[in-house]
Amino acid sequence: MSAPLLVIAAGGTGGHMFPAQALAEAMLAQGWRVKLSTDARGARYTGGFPNAVDIEVLSSATFARGGLLAKAGVPFKLARGVLDAMSKLRKDPPSVVVGFGGYPSFPAIAAAWLMKLPRMIHEQNGYPGLVNRKFATKVDAFACGIWPTELPPKVEGVYTGNPVRAAVLARAGAPYIPPGDHPMSILVIGGSQGARVLSEVVPAAIAQLPDHLRQHLRVSHQARAEDLTDVEQFYAAQGINAYVQTFFDDIPDRMADAQLVISRSGASSVADISVIGRPAILVPFAAATNDHQTANARGLVEAGAAVLIPETELEPAALSAQIGEILATPRAATQMSITALGQGRPDATERLVEMVEALAAKGQSK
Repeated sequence: MSAPLLVIAAGGTGGHMFPAQALAEAMLAQGWRVKLSTDARGARYTGGFPNAVDIEVLSSATFARGGLLAKAGVPFKLARGVLDAMSKLRKDPPSVVVGFGGYPSFPAIAAAWLMKLPRMIHEQNGYPGLVNRKFATKVDAFACGIWPTELPPKVEGVYTGNPVRAAVLARAGAPYIPPGDHPMSILVIGGSQGARVLSEVVPAAIAQLPDHLRQHLRVSHQARAEDLTDVEQFYAAQGINAYVQTFFDDIPDRMADAQLVISRSGASSVADISVIGRPAILVPFAAATNDHQTANARGLVEAGAAVLIPETELEPAALSAQIGEILATPRAATQMSITALGQGRPDATERLVEMVEALAAKGQSK
């Protein structure tokens, strides 16, 4: 008897792919076979998936890109993708299909619905993306990475949390060293490619800190390639000890060493901050669809683990005041770190595995 098959439907960005990869690794360890259904764009993000995962590339498209001619062809590309997905699912029927969002996930999750296969969704953000909203009422279970998540009416979510990388789990709950008269670290991250507004405002805000704080600071700042030189030169001119890179491959270690994190509030960043447990200043990406980054930040902010500054209100003096307040109050900063841990779900992957196995056991469908 062959091992049970899990089909994962995901694509678009690393935000969809990272939790999908975590589930794939866990299910393989449980003895399952795993296939990933995505499109040509999503396939570019599959480098981290285990070799045992079969990658199936299907036709997909979105109305959010291209001109009128491209948009006119979207329904036909989606239909072709769904038909191809149905053909593949018939040849090798899965025990469960899990959608992680992104338009490349549409063909497989739509095919699973049409074929009445057991299916579920994992939504990473506090406001579901278009594909996940579309199928929210058409799946057997809906897992939420952020809590609370703004779900469609009559949809009951299960709070699993967002799976994080093994490197993050290795630093989960790392002891927090409160700020004081000793070397202190600030980590500045803006997603996988940095954030221009953070590069424009954060260095100036740090430069405005009182000398007794600034002299102890070490800054790790992620910047876009086109901003890197300007950011480096500004820090150097201000005498601030800063290490500026376009990408850090050791973010979990830098986060664990930090007294404060200044970040966008993408789902993965929020998950990392809460699992490691660090005080944070969060600046949601203003152009995020349905302002989902503000929704992502809500749990940490309402719990008192993070301060939220809307991008429209981000300016050096206000940010400097927030940084200074956190670094000047060790007891409050420590409490923020403890509270952040309380919002974390380091067992998110295990919770997802349990949902998949329970759904497979039921073999039910709407």
